Amino acid sequence: MKNSSNITVIKIGGSTLGETDSTFADIASLHKKGWKVVLIHGGGKEISKWINIQGIEPNFVDGLRVTDRKTLDVAIAVLSGKVNSEIVTEFQNMGVNSVGVAGSSGIIEAKQLDSKLGFVGEITKCNTRVILSLLDDGFLPIISPLALSSDIKNQIYNTNADTAAGFIAKGLAAENIIFQTDVPGIMDSNKRVIPQMTKAQALELIETGIAQGGMIPKIRACINALEYVNTGRIIDGREPGALLTAFTNGNIGTRIV
Repeated sequence: MKNSSNITVIKIGGSTLGETDSTFADIASLHKKGWKVVLIHGGGKEISKWINIQGIEPNFVDGLRVTDRKTLDVAIAVLSGKVNSEIVTEFQNMGVNSVGVAGSSGIIEAKQLDSKLGFVGEITKCNTRVILSLLDDGFLPIISPLALSSDIKNQIYNTNADTAAGFIAKGLAAENIIFQTDVPGIMDSNKRVIPQMTKAQALELIETGIAQGGMIPKIRACINALEYVNTGRIIDGREPGALLTAFTNGNIGTRIV
């Protein structure tokens, strides 16, 4: 059952964080106009940077980061420390009341996804009560994609930020979910952007191997969220005004319905 809640979940990627785009200004504008926005962030580039400094080679399987103990320690420090704090500070400087929240603080629960991926969690539960409370009080929640373990006591898992955004949007019965990335949208076999597609068509792109790498968790997250969310969109976060265009149903990226 879908719902119109006037809530939009926006996932900004580690691939676009730090780019000279209008993302933060767009979100600040939407928030000040009364839109209820929930922001989920990645931090892939920063994590890779810091594990490289420590001599650890990044490794990905189907767009998911293989996370050993050392990589997990870096991910926790980067996601909930450095990146989250910097984003909150940016919005506070724009006059937006924002709060940084680690997903592992009771919002996201997960179990180990696959032993070959290490400390990567498969999300099992999303508690949206804290998020809804923050929204009702006029705050912009900024959430890192860490999860509290549901299978090992006191364990924290790294989860894919796209997947986390999909679960949070679904739990909130959000009106929209928007994924920002560093490509123009979902591409067909001829590398042309597909403006609109159904869930079945999106899944077919994964099954046929046309959609690859980091686009796979975005599509799967969209499909999962759309059980309760009205629309999903994947857009190029590097394009100035991309979010505002998406909010006005403009011609940008790929819309999944």
